[in-house]
Amino acid sequence: MQYRRARRKFDDDPENHERWLISYADFITLLFAFFVVMYAISSVNLGKYKVFSDALGDAFGGAGAAPPTTTEVQSLPIPNPAQRKRNEQIKREKEQMQRLAKDLSSTLAPLVKEGKVRVTQNLRGVSVEINASVLFNPGDARLTDESREALTAVATLLRDDPHAVQVEGHTDNVPIRNTLYPSNWELSAVRAGSVVRLFIESGIAPSRMTAVGHADNQPVAPNTDPESRARNRRVAVTILSGIPDPGTEIPTPRF
Repeated sequence: MQYRRARRKFDDDPENHERWLISYADFITLLFAFFVVMYAISSVNLGKYKVFSDALGDAFGGAGAAPPTTTEVQSLPIPNPAQRKRNEQIKREKEQMQRLAKDLSSTLAPLVKEGKVRVTQNLRGVSVEINASVLFNPGDARLTDESREALTAVATLLRDDPHAVQVEGHTDNVPIRNTLYPSNWELSAVRAGSVVRLFIESGIAPSRMTAVGHADNQPVAPNTDPESRARNRRVAVTILSGIPDPGTEIPTPRF
């Protein structure tokens, strides 16, 4: 009889329907912690990734995931539309300069074969180095008739090209002093100017042109023998790249 009374009392106890809140609260807490950690490692960081991995492993009763290697982190795609656009511009510019260098080499092929003209491509653009003996008589800055034909062909290629053109005159280290050219500075500058003037007469816009004289300060060979000095007497025509190699800007001090 007592057993039956105790059984009835136990059956009459109200059932607890709120126990699911405990599991729900635990889940919400874990979910909140997960998003907090995700926000904290929004920029990839190996140290933070390791902490996050270990925390998840402890929470779910397993080992944490292995952190990515440095190579994997560096290879992660970084969406940057501006950088992608610039890379495309650099690629197109490089291809255009390569075509221009090929066309110039083909146009000046006989002189290139004789070693009197050299066409190269570098970060500045495409450079055409012409031996001064092809263009001028010794000690003179007036273009010869033969040189005008070759330079006019170059100008025809560059006429519709948008790039700026820099013409640089160079001499050897033998001093010159006469009524026209007191030094190699004047001679190199006037020779560069003569080429610029022909280019302008051939249809290249003057705003694209620059003439520079270096005298004997940028030799390509030691001035120790006639052959080397002949190499140093030259005019360099550089078609400047529209996207030059970026330099480092140095801030100026404030006073």
